[in-house]
Formats: sequence, structure tokens, C-alpha cells
Amino acid sequence: MSLNFLNIFVVPFALLACGISGAPLNILLVVIDDFGWSDVGFHGTKIATPNMDKLASEGVILDNYYVQPICTPTRSALLSGRYPIHTGLQRGVIHPEEPYGLPLNFTILPQKLKEAGYSTHMVGKWHLGFFEWPYTPTYRGYDSFYGFYSGAEDHFQHDRMGVVDLHDNKEPVRDMGGVNSARLFAKQAQHVIRSHNASKPLFLYLPFQNVHGPTQAPQEYVDKYQFIDDHERRHYAAMVDIVDEAIGNVTETMKQAGLWDSTLLIVSTDNGGIPSRGGYNWPLRGHKASLWEGGVRGVGFVHGKMLQKTGIKCKELLHVTDWYPTLLYLAGIKEDSSVPPLDGFNIWHSTSEGAPSPREEILHNIDDSGVAIRSGDMKLLMNVDNLTCRFLENQKSEA
Repeated sequence: MSLNFLNIFVVPFALLACGISGAPLNILLVVIDDFGWSDVGFHGTKIATPNMDKLASEGVILDNYYVQPICTPTRSALLSGRYPIHTGLQRGVIHPEEPYGLPLNFTILPQKLKEAGYSTHMVGKWHLGFFEWPYTPTYRGYDSFYGFYSGAEDHFQHDRMGVVDLHDNKEPVRDMGGVNSARLFAKQAQHVIRSHNASKPLFLYLPFQNVHGPTQAPQEYVDKYQFIDDHERRHYAAMVDIVDEAIGNVTETMKQAGLWDSTLLIVSTDNGGIPSRGGYNWPLRGHKASLWEGGVRGVGFVHGKMLQKTGIKCKELLHVTDWYPTLLYLAGIKEDSSVPPLDGFNIWHSTSEGAPSPREEILHNIDDSGVAIRSGDMKLLMNVDNLTCRFLENQKSEA
């Protein structure tokens, strides 16, 4: 099986790094955590997601888009353009006590965009290591960071087992107890947008904690779903509802700031949902932490006036590693040759114009924890239960 040794074409910055009317191309990259395949309106759920539904209907729904089965591997792939087997982050997630992170020899997406003149900001969940300062966001290309380093925390108290994990750049934030995380991160993202100098292009990475557990939401949102009998599902639905509202508020602020017409919005999950925590992936088999479709086939869409064809579904094969070379291409950045080479492909023409995907295969994982390889319409899985069992055992021990 061949791997991708893609070289990104050098293109004039004026052609590709511009949105509408010559304005710099802004990038708003949103990640919704543990989002079940069937839990967004355009996939048929009864959960209210009017903002995402409208944005997706005006853009391009990614119908054959894949991520990794759990948090850290997907985030490493998104920001590095490499399969997790090439970053050493394919086996499980990074726990707070573990002394490692996304290796520093990888130049990640915000670093490349910052070199090209972008203002780079991150609001939300990091989960790529924080045992030493060089592994944290403001040392890895972000002009500012507001969020948390670990994988999950209380959505209102912003702590994990009594330890506060909410930071404004490097400083702990201790005065936001009681504020829901989706509202908090949306408010901070709006602040970044309003403060942005529009003469420079903006890269805003907004990985929400929603809808990752613990399943918590303001009661007024929970009350909207009294028709759902299951407690976890009802609270999960409320979490989907409030993160949809947060996305609507952020995009509205982009409009008010005069940035929206030149903004490319990408919305992605990091893995499938967990049924025991309210997330549904029907009709896909499997769930978060599995290499079955329910774990790795991701909810995703793009929106932007620079898209050539809109209001459609893209059925081309895409993977989360593809965003790295695609966004560098759009920003007019030439990726330096590096080892290991990129696993992602430039998928701009596939998402924007409906052209065939340059990708023919996906290596979901290959080690003794499980093997899954996609080639065309075929998928090979071997020893797929170990990763799931180990992940669920870890979740149980943390609880």
C-alpha cells in the first residue's frame, strides 16, 4: 500500500490567500468533541442544530470524511498532517500525569500560518501534551490561548478532580466557575474576533469540549428535551444544542466584524459518539475508540464564499490529515520537505469543486492495538477490539 509523499504546489499568495474582494483568507476551524454521526440535524436527529444545518446547507457536507477513533490521535493528525503512527500518538490519549506530547520536531499548522503573516489564536481543548512549556499552545505557534490542556473537565467548574485546568495563555483562570464551557469559549472567540486587526489574515482554532463528558448543560437546555427518557441522552442533546448556539454566535460575530465573506469555516468532530454517554452513531457500527465506522467516520462540513459549488454533499474520500496541506495551499505556503513526509492530501478541489479526491486509501491504524485500512470501497480490520477495551477500562478507572 502506498503512502502519500505529496508536494504542495507553490501558488501565488494573491490568488489563494484571499477571500472575497481581495481580503485575506481567514480560517475558522471548529472541532466538536465526541460528536455522534446521527446527532446533527442534517443527518436526521431531533436535536436542534439550526446553525450548523444552515451553514452546512450553504456549504459542502463531507459525507465520506474520516478522523481517528479518539481525541489525541485526531488532534495530532489535524495539526501535523501526519497519521498518528508517524507522531507516536496512535495508542490512547494523553493523560494529565503522562510526560509526553506531540513531538516538537513537527512544525504544526499554526506555526506555518504564523510564518505566513496570520494572527493565530486557539480557544478550547488542547490535549496534545503539557508536561513542559514547549509542548503547550503558545509555544507552538498560537499568539494566544484560552482553554484547557487535558482531555476533559467539569463544564461549569473547569476543574478535573479538584484541579483547575483553565488557562489564559499561561495563567490559570479561577474566576469562571459556574459559566458553561461552550458559552465561555464562544465568548472568548468573539473577543478574539472583535480584537483582530483585519489587515492581517486570522486563523482561529476553536475546539469545544462539548459534547465530551461529563454530560452537563444548563437546565433550560435540558428542559427542551424532556421527550427523551434516557438521562444521559437528554443532557447530551442539550450539550449539542448549546454548542450549536455557540457556533451561531461566533459566526455572527465574524459577520459583524466584516470578516465573514473572506472566511473559510471548517467544522469537524474528532471521533464518533459514545452511546453510554448519549452519543448515537446509527446507522454506523461502533463508537468512539473503535476502528469501526461509528468510531472514525466523522461529521464534517465546510462553508465559505470561496467554495465553487455549494449546497451539495461531497462523497469523495477525505481524512483529517488532509486539512494541513489544504490550508497551507490556500494560504499560499510551500511545505518544506520533512521526515516523515505528509500523509495528508490537498483536498481543496474535491471540497470546493467536486473533483475526485487525490486520496485512494486511509491507514486508520496499524499496530498490535488494532489494524484498519481503507482502500477504495473496501476496509480491512484486524484485532479491532483491544483498543476499545483498553480505552473503556481507562474511562472506568478515571470515573
